Amino acid sequence: VQLQASGGGLVQPGGSLRLSCVVSGRTFNVYVMGWFRQAPGKEREFVLAISLTGRSTYYPDSVKGRFTISRDNAKNTVYLQMSGLKPEDTAVYYCAARMGSWYEGALVNSHEYDFWGQGTQVTVSS
Repeated sequence: VQLQASGGGLVQPGGSLRLSCVVSGRTFNVYVMGWFRQAPGKEREFVLAISLTGRSTYYPDSVKGRFTISRDNAKNTVYLQMSGLKPEDTAVYYCAARMGSWYEGALVNSHEYDFWGQGTQVTVSS
């Protein structure tokens, strides 16, 4: 299974970006999909997750109202729409796939994901 993330870049505070992650090598809709991020000198941090069908999503308070996750199972793609970006959102963003049940304790734990993309840099700066 390969995950290819794209869409990162430099954006001004308050701006928007949409990240994409294309999954290949296996049926996409068997995976819970998540996005994580890692800033320099910090641990990898959970951003959001979406269920197999896309009906359920899970967000921490830090991104509620600003970030949205969605998926298109016909295109084997998961998206991360980010708006109201802040300098503290600067990080490498990773998509990840998990074959397992949907429960919060696993969703936020990077060790519970089976496959990872290579990451895409998001820099928020004026």
